[in-house]
Amino acid sequence: MRERGISIWFFIGLSLLVNGILIVSAGVWQIFNPPANPVVLFRLHANVWWGATLLVFGLMYCIKFAPTRQG
Repeated sequence: MRERGISIWFFIGLSLLVNGILIVSAGVWQIFNPPANPVVLFRLHANVWWGATLLVFGLMYCIKFAPTRQG
């Protein structure tokens, strides 16, 4: 039997997942502890939205290209 390596897309998904978790965590922290001088569009909480987007895409990539799913 031929042994296959782990797909690079799994590692990209892992990177997106970890970065998404970190960005969402920082965004939630800023919601409860707002900075003294917030940026102009602080009320939109872009870091929470973009972090959640990265988290979802990272999770999708990790599930789709998981090493256990490779045939």
